[in-house]
Amino acid sequence: MIDDTRLQPAAAPGDGQTSDSAPLLDVRNLKVHFPTQSRTLLGSRREVVRAVDGVSFSIGRGETLGLVGESGCGKSTTGRTVVSLYRPTAGEVRFDGQDVARLSPEILRPLRRRFQIVFQDPFSSLNPRMTVGALVGEALAIHNIGSAREHPARVAELMELVGLSRSQVSRYPHEFSGGQRQRIAIARALASGPDLMVLDEPVSALDVSIQSQILRLLADLQQRLGLTYLLIAHDLAVVGQMAQRIAVMYLGKIAEIGGRDQVYQLPLHPYTRALFSAVPVPDPSVERNRQRIILSGDVPSPINPPTGCRFHTRCPLALDRCRAEEPPLRELVSGHLVACHLAEEVAATPFRTSTVQRNSANIK
Repeated sequence: MIDDTRLQPAAAPGDGQTSDSAPLLDVRNLKVHFPTQSRTLLGSRREVVRAVDGVSFSIGRGETLGLVGESGCGKSTTGRTVVSLYRPTAGEVRFDGQDVARLSPEILRPLRRRFQIVFQDPFSSLNPRMTVGALVGEALAIHNIGSAREHPARVAELMELVGLSRSQVSRYPHEFSGGQRQRIAIARALASGPDLMVLDEPVSALDVSIQSQILRLLADLQQRLGLTYLLIAHDLAVVGQMAQRIAVMYLGKIAEIGGRDQVYQLPLHPYTRALFSAVPVPDPSVERNRQRIILSGDVPSPINPPTGCRFHTRCPLALDRCRAEEPPLRELVSGHLVACHLAEEVAATPFRTSTVQRNSANIK
């Protein structure tokens, strides 16, 4: 029998006066820029990669926010900055009311146990030289959770919590399948009793037959332990199974954000509609006859992003205003925000996403 009370999220430090109605995570105008150098015939040139360039969102306690977009849009950089693996260039990352980007390492250290990350690739995120018991129990020692005598029992509980046997703690990562390794990575993230978990493409490296098992595990853990998730993915079907709200990123910015049903039933940004259009339909007759939105050109470089709306170079609806003026993220309907000058016109155009919704039945 697993004692869930020992695995509950860590108590908040401080005076405990934080309101339960306040968001657990509040990201405000986050920017993460990376300096780089490019070589030319005339020598080297300093440049800046604007990986994340003004992103704002919040996540309530016990909620899942899905962050979607194509590769290179800044999703993973955002997630890693949230858990303080990267330092922001500008903006705020407020966790339970505290701006973690401004905290000193000494003050940040005890707060770190309250937010953890699960990486995409379970083959490279686990140290092959450590046993599973050592990997899962490492956080207990780092954060001084319990006594050394209690750690083996705690590790065994965590193993059973994620669907593995406590008898496997002495084995090494290479002795497990991909799905089992991801379960180990989840157990490791749970060891410190976090409130927030960033799930960075947690199933994209797994077989399709295993993906649903991991998603069900994450949903069950959220319900049992009261966890809050930032789910990063490019698969709209995966996000639709887990998230209550959806945020769509394009080239370092939020293009659209709203409730899952709002975004899936009536996407307001041309880029969001193009993402839905790219989802294959399992019915061959429907697939042959449906209208696809084919985007021309490639994603611009984050080193030199376009002026105005960053999507205008690929948008079939772009006007001169889109090329000159950057659209603000505005609320078109309650709780549904979009960064598009033509959102009203887009909203008036019917668009069917029923296939994605049908494939994304809520697993909870």
